[in-house]
Amino acid sequence: MQIGKKIKNLRLKKGLTQEELGERTDLTKGYISQLERDLSSPALETFFSILEVLGCTPKEFFDEEEREQKVVYGEDDQTGYVDEERGYHIQWLVPESNEKEMEPIRLTLHAAGEFKQFEPSLSETFAYVLNGRVIVRLGRRTYCAKAGEAIYFHASDEHQIINDFDGTSELILVATESYL
Repeated sequence: MQIGKKIKNLRLKKGLTQEELGERTDLTKGYISQLERDLSSPALETFFSILEVLGCTPKEFFDEEEREQKVVYGEDDQTGYVDEERGYHIQWLVPESNEKEMEPIRLTLHAAGEFKQFEPSLSETFAYVLNGRVIVRLGRRTYCAKAGEAIYFHASDEHQIINDFDGTSELILVATESYL
């Protein structure tokens, strides 16, 4: 078993740098690097401290049985929300995606519908218009995208997506996690 590789994978899943893991365990970044490259072996107390910060029990760490990662998500996995007042329906395509780095959704905007307005953040947003036509308000600017066109922007200004079609507009939208 490559202990260093498993520590590194757990650290990356937690979104920590070597320096952050070191600070939380009173170890140096260099020592964490040596551990992850299997150039050094931690004392038992140090190892347990690292696992605690990484949110892993020793049993989970040494469990050789690989847990199968879910890769394909179907309709049963999706959840939805309807805002009749604003005229939109949102479907989260991956469960608990709001806890992940990307949040993919399917957004349906009814005639005159508008998605809520978002505050500036460090997020990046990508959308692909499946059908209809939408307006993207980004700060003081307005952009129009129709079926078959993609949208991509940094969310550093207030932003909103509005239906600009007589019927229903649908899009797949993926936003990255905001770090604010």
